[in-house]
Formats: sequence, C-alpha cells, structure tokens
Amino acid sequence: MMSQPHCATPETPLGEVAEIMARDEVGAVPLVQGERLVGMVTDRDIVVRALAAGKDARGMPAREIASQDLVAVTPEDDLSDAVELMARYQVRRLPVVEEEDRLVGVVAQADVALTAKEKAAGEMLREISHPEQGPRV
Repeated sequence: MMSQPHCATPETPLGEVAEIMARDEVGAVPLVQGERLVGMVTDRDIVVRALAAGKDARGMPAREIASQDLVAVTPEDDLSDAVELMARYQVRRLPVVEEEDRLVGVVAQADVALTAKEKAAGEMLREISHPEQGPRV
C-alpha cells in the first residue's frame, strides 16, 4: 500500500492531477475534501472522459471526470479481500480508508503482485530450510 498518497481536490485542474501522476509515477490520484475521500481520477479517466471526448483537459476541474462511487478497503482488510474487490469491480487500485472515509493510502495491483511474490519467496525459503524435509545437499 502506498501510505499518504499525494492527493488533489475536486477543483484541482486536470493538468495538475496529470503532473502529480507523472511526478509520483502513479496511475491514480485520490480527490479529498479535508481528509475525506470524495473521488479518484485515473490516467484512463483523463484519456477516455476528457481527451477522447474532445474536452480541454488541462484546465478542467478534476471533479468533472472523477469516479465518485468508489470501492474501498480498510487497513484491517486482508489482501485477499482487496484482490477479490479488484477482480469483482475490475479496478486496478483501491483507496484505503478509515472511519468517515478518511484516506490513509492506496493499494494497487502492483502492490498485490509484489506482496504475492515476496510471500512465495518466503514460503520457498521456509520449505528449503525446514528441518523435516530431510537431508540438505
């Protein structure tokens, strides 16, 4: 999970949202009012909902193309819960929220893949070093 992601407000121009994406090398920027999550803008939103629609994306407020009906997880949810939600709703990123929709992070497919890879490597090391496996060569 990316803790404390850079955010924008619903009024932030899309040009600035795109600059955040480029600078932070991310594909989504959460929109907040105070600490409360109110939307999310993805790189795909900018392309499909603004550029492909022929709109002047640079100065357009983020709220005009942001997704607002968001699927989210909490810090207490298991990684498997996040994976299931990503699959069910066909999203690549999930905001992580606490009480009253307070944004605390974003979990992305890449985070899931990295965690799974680390877990698989850890399991393999445990199998290799497990004493009941017999003699080691």
